[in-house]
Amino acid sequence: MRTAVIRRTLAGLGVLALACGCKAQAVGSDGAARSGPVPSGPPASAAAPAAPSAPGSAATPSPGRDKPSYPAPAKPSNPGADRPSSPAASPTPPPRTLYAPGSRGTQVRELQARLRQIAWLFDGPTGTYDDPTAKAVGGFQLKRGLPSTGVTDTVTWQRLVAMTHEPTRDELYAAGGQPAAKPDPRCMTGRALCISKKSRTVSWMVDGKRLLTTDVRFGSQYTPTREGLFHVFWKSRHHVSTIYHTPMPYAMFFSGGQAVHYSSDFAARGYNGASHGCVNVRDEAKIASLFAQVRDGDKVVIYW
Repeated sequence: MRTAVIRRTLAGLGVLALACGCKAQAVGSDGAARSGPVPSGPPASAAAPAAPSAPGSAATPSPGRDKPSYPAPAKPSNPGADRPSSPAASPTPPPRTLYAPGSRGTQVRELQARLRQIAWLFDGPTGTYDDPTAKAVGGFQLKRGLPSTGVTDTVTWQRLVAMTHEPTRDELYAAGGQPAAKPDPRCMTGRALCISKKSRTVSWMVDGKRLLTTDVRFGSQYTPTREGLFHVFWKSRHHVSTIYHTPMPYAMFFSGGQAVHYSSDFAARGYNGASHGCVNVRDEAKIASLFAQVRDGDKVVIYW
């Protein structure tokens, strides 16, 4: 009886302690109270989290230490050995022959015109690789330290082009030989001296057929050669100008004092000069042939 009273009394005190905010004491299985405060956290067997270490201690992670580290790659014993080797430079090809003695054509004419520009050639251009051309090329090569062969190869041509300009039509045909222009329709019938200012040629035509062609020179801007349709009205084999007192052999007059005739000045100076309005011919053999064939009354057509 007494024992029951004591238990009820202790239980009442426990309830009172909880109501007053005190910590409850543990009660054993036998009902006896245990001394010491009742823990409020997890059981003693649970591990408590470690407190943070002081700055600078060994436990403090350094910047970047949380990143995985890898061993540095080994350096090759021969620097550059792991790089792909560059391709070997291709050897320079030997010079290739372009033009040689005996060559013909417009390319040879251009070569000769360029040589004339730098005073290595004085005749032509003719379009034929002759002995004067070979000597001029050999001299040019020797002056520039190239093998003096007289043959135009790729290296010689490149050096020549670098020192000259592209020849004009006048330079290409300074010695004549330019192709004739398309005939004017008025030249296609009958007998006509068909004279083109564009191509600077005269063609002797009979019934639309071209029988002879040669280069000609005209008057200057102050004494221009007239253009249009004319007729030969007088021929004079050994004519001398009454105005300029200069020879006009094989003269065939077609308009006032203007005539087609041979000119020694044209033969000597080429297109560096001009006439006083006449049509100059520098090939004496061809003008002599024209003079023998042309008759009074034949047409003279001068056009562009």
